Amino acid sequence: MTVFYEQASVPSNSCILLETPEDAIAYPRGRIELGFCDACGFISNLAFDPKLTEYSGRYEETQAYSGTFNKFHRALVERLIEDYGLTGKRILEIGCGKGEFLQLICELGKNDGIGFDPGFRPERLKVSGEQKIEFVQDFYGEKYAHEKADLVCCKMTLEHIPDAGHFIDGVRRAIGDYDSFVFFQVPEAMRIVRDCAFEDIYYEHCSYYSSGSLARLFRRYGFDVLKIATEYDDQYLTIEAKPAANGSRLPPAPGEDDLKTLRAAVADFPARVAKKLEYWRGILDDARGAGQKVALWGSGSKGVSFLTSLNVTDEVDHVVDINPHRCGHFMSGTGHPIVAPAELEALRPDLVIVMNPVYRDEIVADLRGMELDPAVLTF
Repeated sequence: MTVFYEQASVPSNSCILLETPEDAIAYPRGRIELGFCDACGFISNLAFDPKLTEYSGRYEETQAYSGTFNKFHRALVERLIEDYGLTGKRILEIGCGKGEFLQLICELGKNDGIGFDPGFRPERLKVSGEQKIEFVQDFYGEKYAHEKADLVCCKMTLEHIPDAGHFIDGVRRAIGDYDSFVFFQVPEAMRIVRDCAFEDIYYEHCSYYSSGSLARLFRRYGFDVLKIATEYDDQYLTIEAKPAANGSRLPPAPGEDDLKTLRAAVADFPARVAKKLEYWRGILDDARGAGQKVALWGSGSKGVSFLTSLNVTDEVDHVVDINPHRCGHFMSGTGHPIVAPAELEALRPDLVIVMNPVYRDEIVADLRGMELDPAVLTF
């Protein structure tokens, strides 16, 4: 693999709840060395050390406080239920987070479910007595291979796994001859390298997939790929597959032939990302020079990557998040305070930088509801 992008020192976790600015600034750091495989298109952080990451009860990743995200989530669940007849079935979710997706697909399809995630918080989810849902606060692995399901889903988790081949092989062996479908969702790597989305490059994400590399991964370990698509403003890449029967193979979709485009994007990525970083550095310097108050909206991984990639200190005053569990904590690596949207009424920022453009309309509506009219920038 050829290394094409490096960062010498980045926080090794972006979603951990940190109690003090001192804890946040002193949080462990690691290196990023993104390598590109010219043969299959896979991108990986070759310097990744899993011992530096933490997935526990203080890992706070949920997006379920956003109406925009919940609308997307519900539509996704309804489509999967309709396409695969998921009524009265059993659902297994790997990396279920706080459990909202599994609960919704079980509720709408009257399904049973089991979810695996060491960061699951049972006190955060109210499951009715009629629902048969089990949550296991552990990583999914070989010891749970006996758990069978009609749908095996894994959303925004595969990118955290360094040995993806071993993992997908384990999922395939666990399914065996059971009549299952699988649904996986990951960040879309083609957009990241094409658009120089440096805010989407951070330590926990050690594996990056395009349509072609993700499809090749699943085919290599015994799956037929039924569908591969981008969703959520092309930020997410989704794959739907089933175990291949008797060595059968469906033909690749046209969109999987992406190696030429990937090669070109990777080749000039360093020069293009330098220009993008320079652009945002200019925005922050101009705002500071004008004495403006700047708030960042979005305290998750994108926000951490933005602040640390640009070495931001007092150019940004506060980071805003609608997730109440993140408020009152501090940004990993920089120590910026995380505040609730309501606090902006007193802080009155002149500029709000929105970390994810998909939420821009929702955020602008929230600002207008507080009778605030700052300039709003996004990517």
